Amino acid sequence: MTKRLYVGKVAVGGGAAVSIQSMCNTRTDDVAATVAQIHALESAGCEIIRVAVPDEAAAQAVDKIKAEISIPLIVDIHFNYKLALMCAERGADAIRINPGNIGGGERVKAVADACRARNIPIRIGVNGGSLEKELRAKYNGVTAEALVESAMGHVKLLNRFGFDDICISVKCSDVPLTIAAYRLLSERTDYPLHLGVTEAGTPSMGLIKSAMGIGGLLCMGIGDTVRVTLTADPIEEVYAAKKILRAAGLRKEGVNLIACPTCGRTRIDLIPLAEEAERRLRGCGKNITVAVMGCAVNGPGEASAADIGIAGGDGEGLVFRKGQILCKVPEARLLDALMEEVEKL
Repeated sequence: MTKRLYVGKVAVGGGAAVSIQSMCNTRTDDVAATVAQIHALESAGCEIIRVAVPDEAAAQAVDKIKAEISIPLIVDIHFNYKLALMCAERGADAIRINPGNIGGGERVKAVADACRARNIPIRIGVNGGSLEKELRAKYNGVTAEALVESAMGHVKLLNRFGFDDICISVKCSDVPLTIAAYRLLSERTDYPLHLGVTEAGTPSMGLIKSAMGIGGLLCMGIGDTVRVTLTADPIEEVYAAKKILRAAGLRKEGVNLIACPTCGRTRIDLIPLAEEAERRLRGCGKNITVAVMGCAVNGPGEASAADIGIAGGDGEGLVFRKGQILCKVPEARLLDALMEEVEKL
């Protein structure tokens, strides 16, 4: 089991529930836009939010943002240790920075001291695309061993100054390499691990890469907090993370929607029906299974384990519960009838 740390009030590691993260794509110094996006992400299920801090204007906005949100705020900093110090002073809940990239020992010590004094954890974030040149040369490219050596080198820098409140990530866009790196890292350390497949791409491919990489590791018992990276609205990252956690058996709340793939027996426009059902059920926190089936002949039986479901016919459909038919309704009323029954559960 990994060590436990706290990002604000959210426990990470040590057997705590795997938390969901995302990152704002607004300018951090635009406080109103950033706060609005954080509120929307929180409503979608985000539990920890990260913002980019590329300059002093962004760092100076941290306390203003913190004052208007309720979920923990991580600041993402590259190279400039002064920005880390500014964010620590302004109440950041965690800092993502690589100590080996911020200069000499005195700078690392300054950040470690500032974070220790305020109980602020540090995430060491190693990416395949920015791996140190020396390690690329040593291992003849980006390898799992190189990524882990990089991460543990950053850990040693913080440990040198008595800092141990650390989370680690070793992300790549290559899924097998990401899995190999996290597996190796989990064998060598008990620090909490932040999972992700970086630069996963648009939802069409990014969801698959993330489900394989993040989901595969979670099924191995590896990982304490996750961020799905998608070239999309960050809210889609949160929804994807929730689905991955549920598929991995780590989350029970929320609807498990099952739907048949359609076949020649289907006489109802099932695909948009299933998509609309998924959209309407997105905010439902009930731990239930809902079925959207295309065939009234086989649907109720095939989905007999569902708490509630619908099965299409020709211009009409059935509403059923645990395989037992409740009623027959016109196709136009089918989805409304489903939602009415979900409300009763």
